[in-house]
Amino acid sequence: MSIIKKQITIPKTARYFQLGEITEQTSHVIIACHGYAQMANYFLKWFEPFNLKNTVIIAPEGLSRFYWNGFSGKVVASWMTKEDREEDIKDYINYLDEAVIQLNLKPSTKISALGFSQGGATAARWVAQSKFEFENLILWAAVFPEDIQIETIGSKVQSSLEILFGDNDQFYDLNQVNLIKETLINSNIKLNFDIFKGEHRIYPEPLNNLFKKLNLS
Repeated sequence: MSIIKKQITIPKTARYFQLGEITEQTSHVIIACHGYAQMANYFLKWFEPFNLKNTVIIAPEGLSRFYWNGFSGKVVASWMTKEDREEDIKDYINYLDEAVIQLNLKPSTKISALGFSQGGATAARWVAQSKFEFENLILWAAVFPEDIQIETIGSKVQSSLEILFGDNDQFYDLNQVNLIKETLINSNIKLNFDIFKGEHRIYPEPLNNLFKKLNLS
């Protein structure tokens, strides 16, 4: 007998963490996708020091959790692996869309997507395939996944496409970062590319500078 693969769709409980309260004055919501082996609540702490006035930050959590070291201790999350990747992508795009729907935002509220590391590919795919329009897409220490067309992103982002890398990123050396920059600039997509001093993480100073540029602080 042969092994046959079957798939079913089931309800699943997902969670997100929120920085700030959504009120009548809320004009902007940022959906911030964490990196590989992070948790959404800890990821959101990188944004805590900033007073963003009428902006609320939502950190959804990857749908796959696992123990980082062995069979106990620290629990972390991931957005996907190479196994059943297409279904995982569909699941998290539906999840992110549904999370925004349940926020019950005013039609005038702007939505931006931010993705760090693995979360950058998640955010980029979501923007490309979502039912929503986006004010900004911010990729932090992340690249566009090969399975999406950059031109599609350009048509879905109304204002700004921001890409940021540290000059001492342990996953991308400076030569790779400059090559990524050159490739994207040659794609004729309007974007801003920033190289800051630092490693593979989000730092307060370049984040604050970005928020100021986007009129969020």
